[in-house]
Amino acid sequence: MNKHISLVKKWLNDPESVSAKELLDNMNVADRAASKFLRQSASASASARAARGAAVSAYCTSTSAAAHWVKQYEELSNGWK
Repeated sequence: MNKHISLVKKWLNDPESVSAKELLDNMNVADRAASKFLRQSASASASARAARGAAVSAYCTSTSAAAHWVKQYEELSNGWK
């Protein structure tokens, strides 16, 4: 499981369990990772963008958007199996 998605899922389950600093750090690291993966395969790039979208949405406290991006990530990662 992607660590950025894991933290967002934790936040979705219990917003009080994740600090604003953790969400900010998660967003920043996910953004750097997504930028790095843009030069790689389409599936890796799409998954990284979904993880970044989830992290940004959680930091902005948008539960519906975060849930959407988590679902997108999970659909993409299921396609790898």
